[in-house]
Amino acid sequence: LWLRCAAVRRLHPRIMPCCVAPWQTGGAAPRRAPRTRLVLPPWHDPGAAATLAHLSQICAALSFAANARRTRPMLLEPPLILQLALLGVVTGFLAGLLGIGGGMIMVPFLTLLMDSRGVAGGLAVKMAIATSMATIMFTSLSSVRAHHKRGAVRWDLVRGLAPGIVAGSLLGSLGVFALLKGSSLALVFGLFVAFSATQMILDRKPKPSRQMPATAGQFGAGAGIGFLSGLVGAGGGFISVPFMTWCNVAIHNAVATSAALGFPIAVANVAGYVISGHGLSGLPAGSLGYIWLPALAVIALCSVFTAPLGAKAAHSLPVASLKRVFASVLYLLAAYMLHKALTS
Repeated sequence: LWLRCAAVRRLHPRIMPCCVAPWQTGGAAPRRAPRTRLVLPPWHDPGAAATLAHLSQICAALSFAANARRTRPMLLEPPLILQLALLGVVTGFLAGLLGIGGGMIMVPFLTLLMDSRGVAGGLAVKMAIATSMATIMFTSLSSVRAHHKRGAVRWDLVRGLAPGIVAGSLLGSLGVFALLKGSSLALVFGLFVAFSATQMILDRKPKPSRQMPATAGQFGAGAGIGFLSGLVGAGGGFISVPFMTWCNVAIHNAVATSAALGFPIAVANVAGYVISGHGLSGLPAGSLGYIWLPALAVIALCSVFTAPLGAKAAHSLPVASLKRVFASVLYLLAAYMLHKALTS
């Protein structure tokens, strides 16, 4: 205790009064000394000096750890598990019901959750986008299997677009995503959600007016799809389906092929998020780069089970009317992300 007091007095001699060294009182209890007097271990005693230095380092490390515990969210808590589970259930069901990507719902709510738990605003946006993309690795597999059983996936288009998708995804997640501020990404995401909501209301589809380009053209189209998907945490269907429809691919084949393209989009972008976010300060507990693993585990588990339920409900519910209602919700989420972009 005396050595710890001495370490504090060594840094702040005016804050705490000194204590007389134990060896100066014959081993008796230390007595209080005048405020102006400072007694330190004798510098000719190397053992005392080394002990003091070592103790100072330990106290600094413990103080840093205590501050980190106050600012970093806990790994898993029951309220957090319930919130993430509810988010996974809702996003999975709506994705199956309306045929949309769950990221448009997931990113704003994950941003809100992490922001409320002390994660910096810009970092919360980046982690929400990255975690949303990571869930697509799991949800796309179940979707692809269902489409493949019906023979709807155009695997020739997957082989042609996938190399460009991987290149564009790595360029976005390793480069632009890491360099842009979270507020800029929130702005891009808000505009993307508003555009998607408008498209949902208007329900306009491009007319099939051309054929699928050759290998180089498919590589360029795939690079654009992967790059833009990585910036907003989406599976690419918002670009790939209209593009393939424009290139005279039947709509059911375009949707199925887009689901198959979601897996390479997710894998390549997640690899970039992990590398670019490695060693970043301020990350919450349970993070792998920009990926928030607790949220990924809970959301992916719940959404995989509820997405098929939403797909079944689509055959008995008025999907067209529900899309218009959901579009109004998307406008609110877009407004929140735009507000986040302007205030963070």
